[in-house]
Amino acid sequence: MKVEQIYTGCLAEAAYYIESKGEAVIIDPLRETTPYIERASADGAKIKYVLETHFHADFVSGHLDLAKKTGATIVYGPTAAPNYDVHVAEDGEVLKVGDVTITVLHTPGHTMESSSFLLKDENGKDYAIFTGDALFLGDVGRPDLAIKQGEITREDLAGFLYDSLRNKIMPLADDVIVYPGHGAGSACGKKMSSDTWGYLGDQKKTNYALQPMSKEAFIKEVTDGLVEPPQYFPKNAVMNKMGYDSIDDVMQRGMNPLSVRAFKAAWAEEEALVIDTRVQDVFVKGFIPGSIFIGIDDNFAMWVGALITDLKTPILFVAENGREEEIITRLARVGYDFPIGYLEDGFNAWKSAGEDVDTIEEITAETFAKSYDTAGINLLDVRKESEHNAQHVVGAQNFPLDFINKNMSEVDRNKKYYLHCAGGYRSVIAASILRSRGFEKLVNIKEGFKGLQETELPMTEYQEQITEL
Repeated sequence: MKVEQIYTGCLAEAAYYIESKGEAVIIDPLRETTPYIERASADGAKIKYVLETHFHADFVSGHLDLAKKTGATIVYGPTAAPNYDVHVAEDGEVLKVGDVTITVLHTPGHTMESSSFLLKDENGKDYAIFTGDALFLGDVGRPDLAIKQGEITREDLAGFLYDSLRNKIMPLADDVIVYPGHGAGSACGKKMSSDTWGYLGDQKKTNYALQPMSKEAFIKEVTDGLVEPPQYFPKNAVMNKMGYDSIDDVMQRGMNPLSVRAFKAAWAEEEALVIDTRVQDVFVKGFIPGSIFIGIDDNFAMWVGALITDLKTPILFVAENGREEEIITRLARVGYDFPIGYLEDGFNAWKSAGEDVDTIEEITAETFAKSYDTAGINLLDVRKESEHNAQHVVGAQNFPLDFINKNMSEVDRNKKYYLHCAGGYRSVIAASILRSRGFEKLVNIKEGFKGLQETELPMTEYQEQITEL
C-alpha cells in the first residue's frame, strides 16, 4: 500500500494518491490531470476511483477530466446530486482497492454531502482518514458555505458538523492518521495548523472543536468570527456540481501568442482584462497602462479569485517566457476558463514597439518614516482587517485588498496615498488596481509592514491577532 499527499501551497490544498496491487485512488484532485496520471503510471497502476469529499468551493476539481481520461469512477458521499454520472455511495459503503479498503463515512456539516474516507490496510486495521473539509488540523470546516436561504442556516450546518465529528470521526483510534483537505492559508477554516497531516489522538487533545462541549457551545464557537468568504467560492461550487470545460480546451484557448498589435486588438474587441504576472519589483518599474498586477510567484489563484468578479471575463496576460502554461493552469484551478492569449515575448515586446509605459513610485520604509506625519499623510494599509487590528502604524487607514472593489468610494483621486501590506505583494496589486481606475498619486512602500516595524514610527499596541478568513 502506498499513500501520498500531493500538496499545493498556493491554494493550501491537499490531494491524495493511494495505491495497492496495481489499483489506485485519487482523492480531491486539482484541475490538471497529468500529475495524477503520471503518478499512477509510474507504479504501473490503474486509477479505479476518483473520490470527492464534497463540492469544493475554493477550487475547481479535476475529477471530470481525470475520470474521462482513465475510465475511473467518480464517487461522492450520500445526498450528492451532481449534473453528471457518478457513484453516490451509501454511508458505510466499502470500496475495495487492491488489498486495502476505503469506507465512506458521511460527515455533513461543512456541506451536506461532505464525506470522509477511512482507509484500512491489508490487515483490516484503520490506517488513515481523509477528512476533506470536515476536520482540519487545529480546526474544522466553516459551516457557512452551503447555506440555502429559507432552508438551511449556518447554525444548522454547524449542528450537523458537531454530530459528524463526535459520531463518525472521534470514535476512531488515536493512531489513525488525519489527512485533511487543506492547511494554513486556506479560507475554508479559520484556525488551521501549518502542519498538513497528524494523528487523530493529537487532534482530540489540541483541536478546540473536539474538546468536550455542548452542541450549542460548539455552534457558537465555529460560527464566531466568520467573515464573508471570497466571492468566487459559490461559483466554483456550482462548477464542481454542474460540470465545466475540459482543461485541455482551456489550455488550447489560452496558449495563444499575440503580437503587440494583435494583443491590443483583442483587448479592445473582447473587452478583456490584462493581468501582468511578473515579479512585483519588475512590474512597478514598467507595465502596460491599464493592466493589473497579480504575480504568479505568490498566492496568484487566490487573489485572482478574490478580485475578478466574473469567471467568464476574457483574460489576456503578460508573463515571463516559458511560464504561460503554468498561468493558464492556475487560472483554471479557480474557474477562470477564458484566457484568450498572452503577449508574445512579454513586456519587452511592448517596449520595443514604442508603446506607452506606466510605472508606480516606490520608497523604502525608512524614507517614509522620515516624512511621516499623521496629520498630513494618507497611509493605506491593505492588509486584512485582522492584521490591521493586531498592530498598525498610527494614523493608517485600513483598506483591505480583499474588498477593494467594494470600498473604492473610500479613497479620493485628488489625494496622494502611500500603500503598504505585510511585505509588498498585495500593496502592488492594490496600487495597480487604483492606477487602472484613474488614481495617479500613489506611492508603494517596498518592504511593507515588516519594514515599517523596523523604523521608529508610532504603532498601536500589539494585540493578540484574531484569524480572519
